[in-house]
Amino acid sequence: MKSVFITGAGSGMGREGVRLFHANGWRVGAVDRNADGLTGLLGELGDERLWSRTVDVTVKADLDSALADFCAGNAGGGLDMMWNNAGIGESGWFEDVPYEATMRVVEVNYKAVLTGAYGALPYLKKIPGSLMFSTSSSSATYGMPRIAVYSSTKHAVKGLTEALSVEWQRHGVRVADVLPGLIDTAILTTTPNHSADGGAPMTGEQLRATAPKKGLMRLMPATSVAEAAWEAYHNPKRLHWYVPRSIRMIDLLKGLSPEFVRRRIAKSLPGLMPKPQ
Repeated sequence: MKSVFITGAGSGMGREGVRLFHANGWRVGAVDRNADGLTGLLGELGDERLWSRTVDVTVKADLDSALADFCAGNAGGGLDMMWNNAGIGESGWFEDVPYEATMRVVEVNYKAVLTGAYGALPYLKKIPGSLMFSTSSSSATYGMPRIAVYSSTKHAVKGLTEALSVEWQRHGVRVADVLPGLIDTAILTTTPNHSADGGAPMTGEQLRATAPKKGLMRLMPATSVAEAAWEAYHNPKRLHWYVPRSIRMIDLLKGLSPEFVRRRIAKSLPGLMPKPQ
């Protein structure tokens, strides 16, 4: 029986990943700070092939312990797939976002991925062709204003993925990531905005009503990211999984001219120019 360990599994993309892998007969380890979300999953799926624990992924000892306990229940003590999915956001002009909030984004979005990589590798090495998969973001294609630190952490995840995809070949472990665009999850409506000119966050209904219906930034369901994770395990050659796939165009354009992409983003962003004195 194959096994996958998913962080940030209590809601959104991680929750859909739990459902998908479990439905396909995998043993799933689900961890999250959100105990209610995990309880809901257990109520929905039952405890057969579903193992869960409330874990703060920024605490290395807790994540290491959870990995050890979950993998001890797998055949041979190995792990087929580690999905570093936990993530949070803070928005606003860089100087408006409190330093402490910024550091929390770094802790969850990047440091926890490093912790997951260190913690999972001994178990991944036991199964040839295993996969470490991480959730990056479309904001890792070009640095995005008003979510500057979030964007930079996702660039870091993408860079780590690329480096380890080369390094870990010597262990027989694959490495890949997913770069989601606008995904219909709670992070879109609950991310704190720290700049007064940003307005109140949209409700889910407002977001669904106003989001583009086509194009790179069309609103996609959380299931689309879970499906990308599933495909990534079964298609070992692809390194970056874009959701939707057309987001890859930003990476291609940036490679040709980052200045062109910068101009396009600046042109689309209200409130960028200094106010007259």
